[in-house]
Amino acid sequence: MDSAQEKEWYYRWFEPDVVVGVGYWGHTPQLVLHPQRYGVQPVPWLVADGFIANYQEVLNALPLILVTSHWVKEMYVRDGICGDNIEVLPVGCDTDSFIPFDKHDPKILAVRESLGISPEQLMILTVGGDAASKGAQEVMQALAIIDSKAPDWKYVCKVWPQPRTKVQNLADLEMASDLGIEKNVTYATNTISRNFMPYLIGACDIYAAASRLEGFGMPQVEAGACEKPVIGIRAMGMLDTLVDGKTALLADVAQQIVVQGVTLGVESGYEENHSIRFREPRTVDYRANVQDIARHLMTLMTDAPLRERMGKAGRLRVVEQFDYRVVARRFVQIMQDKLGIR
Repeated sequence: MDSAQEKEWYYRWFEPDVVVGVGYWGHTPQLVLHPQRYGVQPVPWLVADGFIANYQEVLNALPLILVTSHWVKEMYVRDGICGDNIEVLPVGCDTDSFIPFDKHDPKILAVRESLGISPEQLMILTVGGDAASKGAQEVMQALAIIDSKAPDWKYVCKVWPQPRTKVQNLADLEMASDLGIEKNVTYATNTISRNFMPYLIGACDIYAAASRLEGFGMPQVEAGACEKPVIGIRAMGMLDTLVDGKTALLADVAQQIVVQGVTLGVESGYEENHSIRFREPRTVDYRANVQDIARHLMTLMTDAPLRERMGKAGRLRVVEQFDYRVVARRFVQIMQDKLGIR
């Protein structure tokens, strides 16, 4: 919520014991400092963007910080936040909405038809604000490797329409053309609602997202809830959410994008063009092994029973570990143990 006035309104009449704000470390003024100004205890629930550059003193003074995965906690500790008061709380999945669908369900057939996918084609799906950050370029390179021997397939990238993604989409589609697979790659750029997402995921056969930077990976979890096998990367938040060989096939890390420093601005609590040099180089992005992705795709595309087994195992794991009711109970327990709130 961006409205300072509305937040103050809630503080005054609701009188909460804690205020939970969701964001990343750069949102500290909104998530932490604002409720503190009105005497309310903030509990930020944070993700990481590769480097925690500011607000260490403010965050270290908090009795509790929630983060979405163990990798995110590692990033905060690495960058100067005390780990004693950091608790891992995953994002909850609505397993009543994200469910397995029969492939002949009219709603599933309608999704596939709207995307130009025939009943006999295998649909591979990636969902993200943009596709490249979710590993789509690596997936396309892998598909080009196996194209001549793989079953008939279509690769769908569902991205959100925004200026940044338009440029990235063009670059991705140019890569597909260079690889000679452009006829089998579809970029869906229209805005859709959360109500549609279970059916979009339900329409695919394989969910592929070997993300370059992932603090949790909600679409991978939702794919598991829909009984879809997942291809991911053996790194970051996916080490929490996916089980290699059981619910997913994970590609090794082929490359870590390392930087010597960063330039930040007012969005991070600095003046414009504030430069930070690292004592040691920092990894800010990952790239999955394309050969691994190709091998995993071929395995899943040619083995329908394996896709089914991995999908069922994925559903079971999500229901047991990431269902929103399970996460809510964990949240209550953390509040009791860390803050004494009952």
